[in-house]
Amino acid sequence: MKWKPGKRTFWIVVLILAGIQVIPVARTNPPVEEEVPAPSEVRAVLKRACYDCHSNESKWPWYSHVAPVSWLIARDVHEGREEMNFSAWNRLSPGKQKKRFRQSWDLVQKGEMPLWFYVPLHPEAKLSETDRLLLKKWALSMAVQSDAIQTIQ
Repeated sequence: MKWKPGKRTFWIVVLILAGIQVIPVARTNPPVEEEVPAPSEVRAVLKRACYDCHSNESKWPWYSHVAPVSWLIARDVHEGREEMNFSAWNRLSPGKQKKRFRQSWDLVQKGEMPLWFYVPLHPEAKLSETDRLLLKKWALSMAVQSDAIQTIQ
């Protein structure tokens, strides 16, 4: 039986894809320390649209267990938590909290959050105009509160 180049390439790709599945990927959800202060309606929007990447309460879908996609998702969650983690809010100084509130609203306002490639797989994360107005009011009011706390301290 003679191997055709296309058939050989196919089996090589299958073997590589099968082999990379054994490379471990950290899909962890550390304990929640202190959540960001938010009213229930804001928290509902945050949990629906932001928490998978910006909290210790990530939901890991089935495809987050399949390499190489798993590597990308784990990296995105790690980077998202580094930038803003709603589950470890107590780690931030009041100044950093203020900055994060303003930055988060700026990214939502510009349409950069949630990420464009996240929404098709998670349509519930798409922000309505009502969601955006709610987040704007909350983020900007929290930034002002942070200013007041810094002034007192």
